Amino acid sequence: MNHAFKLARYYGISIAFADLGDWGVDELRSEYDPSGPSIRINVRSIENMKPAEAGEFITLALGHELYHHREHTGEIPKLANRADREKAANEFAHELLVRS
Repeated sequence: MNHAFKLARYYGISIAFADLGDWGVDELRSEYDPSGPSIRINVRSIENMKPAEAGEFITLALGHELYHHREHTGEIPKLANRADREKAANEFAHELLVRS
């Protein structure tokens, strides 16, 4: 099983695929909801991808949102700067992709 999915299961996070709407020039790939906790992957982002490409995209999206879950729970410190948080989330996602 993909390491990102294993980690989501470990944290008790549900994963759903949903239409997250139109964001204009920006693309909302996924979102984390701490109240679930849950992660939603935007089906609009993957609808025209080949299976391998979609698999990589999903792993990266999950990894990114798992980083934010770890921030939310206090497992890791929340960086003060939003850009730094997003960069760190992307780096964590890439680490998970390599492990998958």
